[in-house]
Amino acid sequence: MTEQVLTKTILLGVDLGAYDMDRSMDELTALAEAAGMEVAAVVTQKRDAPEAATYMGEGRLAEARQLREDLGAQCAVFDAELSGSQIRNLSDALDVEVLDRTMLILEIFKSRAVTNEGKLQTELATLRYRLPRLSGLGVSLSRQGGGGGGGAGARRGAGESKLEYDRRHIRRRIDALEQRLAEVERRRAETRRHRRKTGVPVVALVGYTNVGKSSLLNRLCGARVLAEDMLFATLDPTARRLALPSGLEVVAIDTVGFVSRLPHGLVEAFKSTLEEAAYADVIVKVCDAASPDSADQLSVTDGVLEDLGCSGIPQITVYNKCDLAPEALPFDTSAVRTSAVTGQGLEALAARIDALLAGRVRRVCVLLPYDKLGAAAPLRCGGTVLKEEYRPEGLYLEGIVQTADLHRLADYLL
Repeated sequence: MTEQVLTKTILLGVDLGAYDMDRSMDELTALAEAAGMEVAAVVTQKRDAPEAATYMGEGRLAEARQLREDLGAQCAVFDAELSGSQIRNLSDALDVEVLDRTMLILEIFKSRAVTNEGKLQTELATLRYRLPRLSGLGVSLSRQGGGGGGGAGARRGAGESKLEYDRRHIRRRIDALEQRLAEVERRRAETRRHRRKTGVPVVALVGYTNVGKSSLLNRLCGARVLAEDMLFATLDPTARRLALPSGLEVVAIDTVGFVSRLPHGLVEAFKSTLEEAAYADVIVKVCDAASPDSADQLSVTDGVLEDLGCSGIPQITVYNKCDLAPEALPFDTSAVRTSAVTGQGLEALAARIDALLAGRVRRVCVLLPYDKLGAAAPLRCGGTVLKEEYRPEGLYLEGIVQTADLHRLADYLL
């Protein structure tokens, strides 16, 4: 197997005092590594306001170029969202390809998207981001058609610029992608309606990227979901059946991870995926107990959930990876400490979910005459059968039934 050659890059950032610069650059380093890059150096500058043309000051930029040349870096990543002209100016100043933070995240999403929906969402976000930056990125303005000052060319007109052509092409592609994703969302909405109709509760695992949501899902459900130690390992929602201690079966959904300053275009493009949380009966907010930034991770998660309108849904805070930080105390005293590796706290988490859904189900014993076996549907389809016996007087069943379906068994309850 050929060893992957990593792209050597330098990271650039300007501290404007709006957020923790060290933490942001650490996160940018993790993003770069997730994109297959080797971080050779980090260059930062403290300023009151960004330089209009290049964001970073001229002197510090010259130092960055010399450092890039000395280290042989092939790429530079800037910890900000840049305009097209700023990207072009920085590329000229550093004599190397420049990506901004959003472009880097888009590259990661592009490489990780597996399902058709994930690929469509990533392409849509990329095109929406590129469209307003086409002119600044140095796109050629050469004519596609038309002619010069006389002859047949003059009669054909001046023609269309390459920039105009690219913009029109991108707008057409955006329209087509939006239509295809609308169809995907209709199918997803139909799945949600079916879950509500059958009464199966939904539990959504949400949180910062790489805090172990997929590992928790695997351990709780016995599922086999991709779980890797990297940012954005999961882009597509994964649903698995989870049996709670009471016997109630629910659907547990793993969602795409969040990141600080998640680009608005990505939130919009992945809204149908993120909205799985908005339609959940219980939200499990997961953070990394071993990370010094666990409070910030929960803050980012709360911000995204608020944007999605999830404030009224019952929530459980989970500090995962506690095996890596056994002495760490959660900021939220009601939080559950778990480890997807050792299994610590998983029973407590399942019990907490069960308690929040307790009003949804009842444990019952029924005896159905043999000519009324169809009445077992609330147990077999919308509930859980725990015991089944064929007796002379009829079919005896013990199980869990949805509270809303209890009236359908009223005549047969023991």
